[in-house]
Amino acid sequence: MTGLKQARFLVIGGFLGAGKTTALLQLASRLSAANQKVGLITNDQAPDLVDTGMLKVRALRVEEVAGACFCCKFDDLVEAAERIRRDALPDVLIGEPVGSCTDLTATVVQPLRRLYGDRYAVAPYSVLVDPVRARQIVCERGFGGFSAKVAYIFMKQLEEADVICLNKVDTLTPAQRDELLAALRAEFPKAAVLAISAFTGEGYDEWLRLLGAEVVDAGRNIAAVDYDVYAEGEAELGWLNLHVEAGPGPEFDADALARDLVAGLGERLRRERKEIAHLKALVETASGSAVANDVGTAMRLGVASNARVAEARIIVNARVHADPDELHRTAEVVLAQLLGGRGLPWRVRAQAHFRPGRPVPVHRVGK
Repeated sequence: MTGLKQARFLVIGGFLGAGKTTALLQLASRLSAANQKVGLITNDQAPDLVDTGMLKVRALRVEEVAGACFCCKFDDLVEAAERIRRDALPDVLIGEPVGSCTDLTATVVQPLRRLYGDRYAVAPYSVLVDPVRARQIVCERGFGGFSAKVAYIFMKQLEEADVICLNKVDTLTPAQRDELLAALRAEFPKAAVLAISAFTGEGYDEWLRLLGAEVVDAGRNIAAVDYDVYAEGEAELGWLNLHVEAGPGPEFDADALARDLVAGLGERLRRERKEIAHLKALVETASGSAVANDVGTAMRLGVASNARVAEARIIVNARVHADPDELHRTAEVVLAQLLGGRGLPWRVRAQAHFRPGRPVPVHRVGK
């Protein structure tokens, strides 16, 4: 596709619940303020992503690659990037891969550089990390409520990073921050390690500087990945994407519904001792959208709609260390209670609940 300018391509990974989408919104906002056009590509094992809806609420140009990780859908990733590049002429493209995937340096970053270096200047590969998981898995050598195989994926993600961003540092004391940064630097000496916060903006100037650096060494940290362990770890996570239409019925508060849905489902899963990797809900209305999330460590309303409406579209995404059939049943029970309690009729428009299949990359560049 000749005649189009080269775009800088940022691949930004991190385990489920690391806060990638909120961080990317802050990153996109800063790039836009610097007069750079930004396009985003989300990724999941199935369609109906809360993240895609959340990004579109912000009037950003978004494409979604569904059905497998970027590594297994590499051609779809390139096609999505080309659609944005053709239609929006972006200066920067940001790809957010599935949070349970690793080996992305070898299967995405390096193939983009080698096959499409004329179209994309591929930036150093960033991986975000949640401080609670970092403490549990990196510092304490535990599994963060998961199994050893899931923790293996978490560590491999960090091993292959060019840049590790300790996210949500606004939630830490200075001593906690220093301890975690020191542990990450000691464990992963090949990566630049930064402290960032999407809510305060801390660390973003330095992160943008690194993302804009010369790309000759981008993706240099290729990890040795045991695909049997990787596949078994992913398969231990239950996946649920649920699309529901509620109403018309009595008027209700969209923000309260989003909060109650995530809080109610999160509480029930914890009672059942099912570890939450992430849990998100989007309540989309004609007057605005609400997004609530629970990443296993805290619940919050990420986007407020301030809307009172009689009907809405609801999307639930859950990634939980649980049987997917049980996860699906639990979600429908909670929805029935919350929507029935509000006197709202509801119907399922689409749903997918499963365990991810074995990753089979289209390309892999070895050491």
